[in-house]
Amino acid sequence: QVQLVESGGGLVQAGGSLRLSCVASGGTFSTYAMGWFRQAPGKEREFVAALSRSGTSTAYTDSVKGRFMISRDKAKNTAYLQMNTLKPEDTAVYYCAADLADLDGLFRASSRWGEYDYWGQGTQVTVSS
Repeated sequence: QVQLVESGGGLVQAGGSLRLSCVASGGTFSTYAMGWFRQAPGKEREFVAALSRSGTSTAYTDSVKGRFMISRDKAKNTAYLQMNTLKPEDTAVYYCAADLADLDGLFRASSRWGEYDYWGQGTQVTVSS
């Protein structure tokens, strides 16, 4: 059973930065594609960023392009979401997710939550104006 634990959320002023971490255990991290999603109060969960199992493909929702960057450190079984130039509309609970991609999905960086097999518990990010 794969477990994902997020950390790094908090309160930050608009224009500031945060780095979220997602530590994976219970599986083989190198075989996962990783994704980040978020959910604001009263809204549906939405895709933020994804990184393929190969590490060579990424995807971002338009609203975070140029500001957020997804990465991973396989030696630490950890995925990251670097968030810069934060805006109040980035306020949400952020979730990491693991897609147990097989070799056919080696380059898949999916924006669809249904592609992901495991989810973390979430970490709150609040951006004040």
